[in-house]
Amino acid sequence: MVLLNSRKINLNALSSDRGSSINSRVSPWLAALAYPLGSRIVLPTYFDKLSIIGQENIPTEGPVILAPTHRSRWDALVVPHVSGRRVTGRYLRFMVTSDEVKGIQGWLIRRLGAFPVNPRQPGITSLRYGLELLLAGEMLVIFPEGGIFQDGQLHPIKQGLARLAVQAESAKPGLGIKVVPIHLQYSELLPQWGCNVHVRIGTPLNVSGYLHQNPKADAKELTADLHLALERLNASQVLESTLSACAPER
Repeated sequence: MVLLNSRKINLNALSSDRGSSINSRVSPWLAALAYPLGSRIVLPTYFDKLSIIGQENIPTEGPVILAPTHRSRWDALVVPHVSGRRVTGRYLRFMVTSDEVKGIQGWLIRRLGAFPVNPRQPGITSLRYGLELLLAGEMLVIFPEGGIFQDGQLHPIKQGLARLAVQAESAKPGLGIKVVPIHLQYSELLPQWGCNVHVRIGTPLNVSGYLHQNPKADAKELTADLHLALERLNASQVLESTLSACAPER
């Protein structure tokens, strides 16, 4: 998935550019096939158990950025399962790398609402499109660590997500963007057939509460709080796993 390098995002250019030409949309008929297939057949067949804590924290309306940790390609199915149309009545709009929207895979994920960003040189058009989606009240998925990490550790959060959120909230005061921390963990570092998936969803961060300095400082503060929220979710999961391992068998 995508890494947003905040040093390369020109927020002034985002505000002034109006020429989005992203070919991405949600096809209702394709989504009606793909999402139930993933939730009812693929995930239950591959995984033994999928536990979810905090699902009530996912907003059912208004602009939202879901910010999950990224541990496997399976995340692209797990996130819609725990927060997509089946749960909230809403489609998800994934921000993905430009390499992922090529060929048949690209044709498919574009029609499921994904849109591309070049992680090395984020283009104004793609970032502007993400901004427009937030202004339209959509639900975005951005993996804030910037890549897949399979070492079981939380990695530094990139500031691009926060800067995009701050820019959108500043452009339309009162918009009410919420950033939702989501911790994903598999019982095996490299998920195998029959392993378990644990999902913890934290309390949303209200972006409007961070608009009190300059945009860079606001984004830095939001990034720090998002990292802290993910750390707490990770600690809770580690504690639960430890207690489960120590519990006597019945």
